[in-house]
Amino acid sequence: MSSLLVENLAVSYGRTEALKGITLRVEPGQIVCLIGANGAGKTTAMRALSGLLRPRAGRITFDGTDITGLRPHRIAGLGLLQVPEGRQVFAELTVAENLALGAWLVTDPSEIARRRAGVLERFPRLAERAQQYAGSLSGGEQQMLAFGRALMGAPKLLLLDEPSMGLAPILVDEIFTAIAALKAEGTTILLVEQNASAALEVADHAYVLETGRIVLSGPAATVANDRSIITAYLGG
Repeated sequence: MSSLLVENLAVSYGRTEALKGITLRVEPGQIVCLIGANGAGKTTAMRALSGLLRPRAGRITFDGTDITGLRPHRIAGLGLLQVPEGRQVFAELTVAENLALGAWLVTDPSEIARRRAGVLERFPRLAERAQQYAGSLSGGEQQMLAFGRALMGAPKLLLLDEPSMGLAPILVDEIFTAIAALKAEGTTILLVEQNASAALEVADHAYVLETGRIVLSGPAATVANDRSIITAYLGG
């Protein structure tokens, strides 16, 4: 199990400050959620953590190693893997080929087979569609595939960016059941999610992001009972 420490992280798009010095921590075995409205900076934070954006300032430490500014493939190689917003599966490759790409660092065929078997056991629908093109899958199936592809890399810490976006309620339940199962197995997770109610229910700790700043943090149950959060995000 692995830990993540983000200190005073600032990211800009030209002259626009998207993140204005955020600090957060993910302890081993925890699910930490980052909630906020559209445009708050949630996806920017995830892209910076996975190396897709270079921070203007601040530091990112993963398992005691400073990974600030490292290239994405090096960060992934350390075990910090992301399930991106919008799934971003390879539409013209099959389900099986997408999964194989998730194990790009693994050279032992038997280990690749073991991981694939674990993914298909977790998401039986992918086994049924193994030879279908990923672009032909439903949105929920593509989300399962994006999950599975990341799990093929045996993540030490999983970044989940809006996993329920655009899914029907029954599929949202299925995705959060999978997240809860990963937590029970000891997987450390940072979850960005607009569905604040579902995120707070599964998380241990929560941070609330508004216009690039952390405005509230604490145990998820405490944040879920905060009157301002209920009004802004939980429909109260």
